[in-house]
Parts: sequence; structure tokens; C-alpha cells
Amino acid sequence: MSSYEKNSTPTVLPRGPLALIALPGCTEFGKQVDSYLSAWRKTRKLEVAGYSKESFLLPVDLPRFGSGEGKGEIKESVRGLDIYIIVDVTNNSIEYSMYGQKNPMSPDDHFQNLKRIIAAIGGKSKRINVIMPFLYEGRQHKRSSRESLDCAMALQELASMGVQNIITFDAHDPRVQNAIPMHGFETIHPTYQFVKTLVANEDLSIDSEHLMVISPDEGAIGRAIYFANMLGVDVGMFYKRRDYTIVVNGKNPIVAHEFLGSSVEGKDVIIVDDMIASGESAFDVARQLKGRKARKVFICATFGLFTSGLKPFDEAWDKGLIDRVYTTDLIYQSPELLQKPYYVSVGMSEYTAALVDAMNHDSSIEGLLTPTFKIQEYLSELRETGIKRF
Repeated sequence: MSSYEKNSTPTVLPRGPLALIALPGCTEFGKQVDSYLSAWRKTRKLEVAGYSKESFLLPVDLPRFGSGEGKGEIKESVRGLDIYIIVDVTNNSIEYSMYGQKNPMSPDDHFQNLKRIIAAIGGKSKRINVIMPFLYEGRQHKRSSRESLDCAMALQELASMGVQNIITFDAHDPRVQNAIPMHGFETIHPTYQFVKTLVANEDLSIDSEHLMVISPDEGAIGRAIYFANMLGVDVGMFYKRRDYTIVVNGKNPIVAHEFLGSSVEGKDVIIVDDMIASGESAFDVARQLKGRKARKVFICATFGLFTSGLKPFDEAWDKGLIDRVYTTDLIYQSPELLQKPYYVSVGMSEYTAALVDAMNHDSSIEGLLTPTFKIQEYLSELRETGIKRF
């Protein structure tokens, strides 16, 4: 039985007939979500038209003209549907033709495709919900000087087009929801999925003498504290000393990472963060932890962008700086990445399906957003069976 689906018929009727739209770049993930929803609903005894279907995915097309301009088309009626649009704005493996040349799609291109599909719906659906795991322009969430506020503008644009709910994961700063205070906005931390995948793949002793959770900077300390509290272990933190006199690649370069916390000698450590970009910060932190005689270093990040390619990670693994890298399948994972011996993918499609199912029924999603009970229940089962040491 699914860890989310309890095989019971919901007592609340759906908001409207369910429909999924998976935009280019996340079609495989969309199919996985769809398969869970289809399987669950076949087992329920709910006499509602269109409640149980072989597939809830709507066929869409996003053709381009030779100039690079495009349009969005939906191949079926959307009238009265409760629609969930899934978009991965980070997938640069998708290309389009422009003046005879192939161009990889940027986050701007994916966001424009999202707006095209919303425009194609034309206000005919019952409700529009957007599932955007990596929040578009989420790192441009505040103004430090005379500069744009791209994330706030994007959220307001979606709200003005009729989007009622936006679901994202590990937003760089959840305060961006203040831009649309009268609309639904949820940012989710996949702690439960990381705990389960770590325990299944690593030989961990889950106690404060053998395990420690590390925040790579002050921005990630909140999620690190929650992760550590769930496991009942200590937490440590690095803070970044930056050179604020210069800007390199859009940010102030890091001068050094300074460590705050108890000894990591002989312990396995879990570095918890929202994303891996180039990996430079993670390598510096891992280097310092190994220098302090940490036994194994595991990196857990919701999003693996790998903006500088995989070669730096290959070298870090060869040198023994990192022992395993965990990121979710919420965004694109290259076939090359999936074959790396140090990489483990954390599956999120079942959880996303449970979220869609609950929202479609207008049921509470509090238990899904804050999985404290599920984590404790899972760890209690491990204690009772003696599978892991505590």
C-alpha cells in the first residue's frame, strides 16, 4: 500500500473534475504523478462523473514559429475542470528552433510557456493550480539596490491571470508569498523523503554520537534544525564570509566558511540545503568537515542544478570529499547524473500525487506540508524492528 494513500473513499467531493497538464521538461514526472492518481481512484467507491480515469493528463502543444515566437494549445475541453499545471523552469535539455538554430530553453522560456497554457485555458476552468517545484526567479526575491524584483512580479502576473494556488518546494525565501497575500502559496520541505531515502541507502547510526546535521550557511539553518530535531541529533552551521566590494557571476564571492558547532570527529554528517548550483560551497564545506575528521559526508539538496557540470563532483568524489549526493526528481536529472556512483535520486512523484489528490478534494494538506508525525512514525518502526541503531 502507498505510504500516502489509505485506500479510503474521501468524504469531501472534488472541487471539480481533475486534470493534469505536464509542460515540456517534466512530462515523465507528470506521467508518474498521473499513474498514482489513476491507481488510487480506481479503488474508491465514489460515484462522481469522471472521478476514475485511465489518465488525467490533458494533451497540450507549444509550437514555435521560425522566428522563435510561440503559442499554447490545449487539445481537449477544459470547461469546469480543476487543473494542475506542472512546470520545471530549470530544464535546459529542451530545445526549440529559432532562425534555423537550436536553442536550449531558459527559465524565461519555460515561464512563458506556462503563461501561454494559462492563456489557452481562457478562464473556462473551475480552478487553475500551478505546481512549480523550483520557484521561477526565487533567488531574485529582494531588492538590495536599484534592481528588479522578478519573483514578486512573476507571482503577481500568475495571480492576475487566474491562478489560485501556487505550490513550490524549498523556496529560497518563503516571504515572497507576501507579493500575493490573497492567493494560495505553499512551499514544501521534502524532509520525510530525504530521511527515508537516506536510511534505505546508508548504514547510519541515528544518534548524536554518530550522526550530525550541518547547515552550509545561515540561510539553511532553519531546515537543518528541523532535520536534526526529527533525527534527534546535533546540528552545526557554517557561515559565509563574503567580499562585498566586488560582484562575480551576479553575487559577492565567498572568502571563507567559518564553522559553529560541536566536534564532528568520527561522525557521519549530512549537509542540508535547498539547492546545489556549481557545488563550490558544498565542496568547501565538505573539505573542512573532512579536515575536522568527519567519517562520511552526505549532501542532501532539494534541487540539483549542477550549473558547472558533473566533473567537479567526480573530482570531489575521487578525492574522498563527498560520499553521496542526494537530490530530488522534482527537476530535470540528466542520464549522465543518474549513472554516477555517488548520486541517489529522491522520488517525489507519489508525494506530489497525494498533494494534488487532497487539494482536488479541498481536504486539509497540513499533514503533507508538515510531516513531523510521519517521520516519527517511520523512525519508531525502525527502532522496533532494530533495522537501524539509535
